[in-house]
Amino acid sequence: MLTEFSNALADVAAAAAPSVVQVQGRRRPATGLVYAPDVVLTTLRAAGGEEGIRVRREDGQTADAELAGWDPATSLAVLKVAGLDVRPIHPSTAPVRVGHLALALARSWTNSLTVSAGVVSVIGGPLPTGRRRSIAQVIRTTAPMHEGFSGGAFIGTDGALIGVTTAISIRGSHVVIPAGLAWQAAAGVLAHGRIRRGYLGIAGQPVALPAWQRPSIEGPGPEGEGSAAAGEAPGDRGVLVVAVTDGGPAAATGVLVGDVLMTLNGRRLTSPDDLLELLAGDLVGQSSVLGLLRGGQPIDVTIQVGERVR
Repeated sequence: MLTEFSNALADVAAAAAPSVVQVQGRRRPATGLVYAPDVVLTTLRAAGGEEGIRVRREDGQTADAELAGWDPATSLAVLKVAGLDVRPIHPSTAPVRVGHLALALARSWTNSLTVSAGVVSVIGGPLPTGRRRSIAQVIRTTAPMHEGFSGGAFIGTDGALIGVTTAISIRGSHVVIPAGLAWQAAAGVLAHGRIRRGYLGIAGQPVALPAWQRPSIEGPGPEGEGSAAAGEAPGDRGVLVVAVTDGGPAAATGVLVGDVLMTLNGRRLTSPDDLLELLAGDLVGQSSVLGLLRGGQPIDVTIQVGERVR
């Protein structure tokens, strides 16, 4: 039985191997994943810069790559490689759970397939990655990884992609970026050359509300579940506005210092991270509804979401 299981894992790794390529940048070779025809997803650390990037297929053929853009929050980079002719890897549609067995796949400096096995040990987040930047969710694993695993595949026993391995490229942490977030980042880079991030022109901080000020908030949090602390009701917390930028969308709408933001388009806000997460992507340039408390009274205001340019 153990031999059959071992052979099955080897078959899973071999099936995914062609979609795992070597990325040759300014640093030592690392790894990338074929995201779409002629498009490779890797980490910015693996790419190393905008020039001199090459991608090496499993059969040893190499091709020049162009850096299409990268996402500052995740440090994922998108490469365009003309004539790559390698089938893309497919993200898993099944939910990943703590305890699931998984394989980390990478390319060695000789382009050989390198595999490490482990379990999903933690699913958590957000993980701060810089000033006002964070990854909404990350996966940690017991699978050992060295620097060459940066940009590699983290696959389940069915061969589908669970996430992108970062090795030490995220603040020195060995974390896996979930496939859904990685694919969202890649799509944003391909569409706009970067990830578009919404901008309201406020500074905020979490605030706990006294019982008399708590409204009845029934909408879901950013991930579809409540994000308030354990034991708190959905309306126990909000985001206190401590500054409003002159000329920004919030100032134009009439948001005031002292207002407490409670919802954005019906989604609950319990911290600035909730707001940053909801402002990513499609909301840029769109009219949205802010539910807030002013003087303890709930009001709704319509705001035109701007785009953060730095």
